[in-house]
Amino acid sequence: MFDVVETRYVREYVLWVRFEDGCEGEVDLAGSLRGPVFEPLKDLSFFAQARIDPELGTVVWPNGADIAPETLYERVRVAV
Repeated sequence: MFDVVETRYVREYVLWVRFEDGCEGEVDLAGSLRGPVFEPLKDLSFFAQARIDPELGTVVWPNGADIAPETLYERVRVAV
């Protein structure tokens, strides 16, 4: 239910995501980029490299950083 099936960079630290159940929306991750693994994501050109890992069912970046799909889902649902 929480698997992310599509994402795209929108602006600054905002991604648009769509889940397998059809729920979709924008997620602002500016306040979530804490800790060493997220440090490279503060560079917007790196942040914009977000992609989907189909095995994990969530958004990932080239350095191995990822955001739990449940977290993304909850933020999209709250924003709707």
